[in-house]
Amino acid sequence: MKNDIFIKIAFTGMLSVLTTCLSCDKMLEVDMPTNQISAEQVFENVQTANAALSGLYAGLYDNSPLSGDQTGRILGLYTDELNFYQATSNTGIIEIYQNTLIDSNPLINTYWTNAYQKVYMSNAILEGVEYSVSLPAAEKQRLKGEALVIRSVLFFYLQQLYGDIPYPVTTNYLINQSIGKTPSPEVLERLESDLKEAVPLLSDAYRNTERIFLNRKAAQLYLAKVLMTQKKWNEAELVLKEIRQSSLYQFQNDITKVFEKTGTHILWQLKPKNNTDPVKEMSSYYFANAAPVNTALSPTLYGIFDAADKRRLNWIMPVTVGANTWYRVNKYKNTTNNTTEYSVVLRLEEVYLLLAEALAQQDKTTEAVPLINAIRQRAGISLLSVSVSKEIMLNEILTENRKEFFTETGHRFMDLKRNNQLNSLNGVKTNWKSYHRLWPIPQKEILLNNQLNPQNEGY
Repeated sequence: MKNDIFIKIAFTGMLSVLTTCLSCDKMLEVDMPTNQISAEQVFENVQTANAALSGLYAGLYDNSPLSGDQTGRILGLYTDELNFYQATSNTGIIEIYQNTLIDSNPLINTYWTNAYQKVYMSNAILEGVEYSVSLPAAEKQRLKGEALVIRSVLFFYLQQLYGDIPYPVTTNYLINQSIGKTPSPEVLERLESDLKEAVPLLSDAYRNTERIFLNRKAAQLYLAKVLMTQKKWNEAELVLKEIRQSSLYQFQNDITKVFEKTGTHILWQLKPKNNTDPVKEMSSYYFANAAPVNTALSPTLYGIFDAADKRRLNWIMPVTVGANTWYRVNKYKNTTNNTTEYSVVLRLEEVYLLLAEALAQQDKTTEAVPLINAIRQRAGISLLSVSVSKEIMLNEILTENRKEFFTETGHRFMDLKRNNQLNSLNGVKTNWKSYHRLWPIPQKEILLNNQLNPQNEGY
């Protein structure tokens, strides 16, 4: 067997990557089971290569920062979107909610590990595609583009939460087991470079009508997010305007249809494992006719909505028991027999609000107003004046993001962080400290690799 690690793919209806690298531990060289095929065979043809990539997409839905029960819920509790009602838990979620993190928190470790598993899988696909001699050139470009974007998304979440992070670009454990941290600004530079490489490799046309695979415009939106984080407002503006002008997307004016999977405002969504499964967001937030045993929306979040705001009326469900009322996230409707909803990851409303922010940061407030007003008009609330100041504009954008994207993929945390307003949580989070802008590097990872020292401030 070759000294390099083989990617092993098992046929179970479709191919899925089995050899994932946990904490960059050394993988044993063993004989290949008879029901598995080598990396060379996986990337001999488009069908098996696509199956490997589909396994990665399935992993994103099942257990990654993009999973509907992960980042949105965790960062919703970490910030000011959700309250937690479970008395005890050994998962580390209570410490997340109370902002009393320590580096041995199991959830902090699991989040890191799951993300890096998918990074490893992305690298395995990138290597397989690069060394394939039989895949058509156009397919190699597309496969590389999708894997690059997925890896970039994972790194982006890791950078936002942990700061300086390892940036492995290989499956070679000899390199990965002792890799050091890349400084956070350099991570963003590398993400910008990787995404700029990925964009021209992808086409605007979706390879599936359900928009469950990445296309060029989705890649461009992630590029814009990275540019916004770097405060490259003009570059982000140009990218966001190109997305907005695409004929692929139409603004969804019906608030009740925003989370239906057929919407042409959706840039990217993830499909549940089984055709009629409810999305994970439903199972994470649902409770009815009883006090919540897990999470519910914070009353402070509910209180920022105008009484007539259609988002409050359609996306939040009050649940009253006796004299007490709690507020359930109600964006997704299907508790069983789901045939109309997938987990929406990217939608056009984000393009509108990011573009408005990029314009406002450049003192182009007049141009930004119609973008915000499109969302406010759909919500049935009063429109902004064209003469609004830059400061008021930026505050309104932050508020609209909060009302539009609550519990979706960590928007609130990232929006506050990008606008240097995380410390505003002091007023509503008892234990919030400025160093909570980052999580601790998991203790287990530092013990395995001392190159991950020093620990983040405050931990």
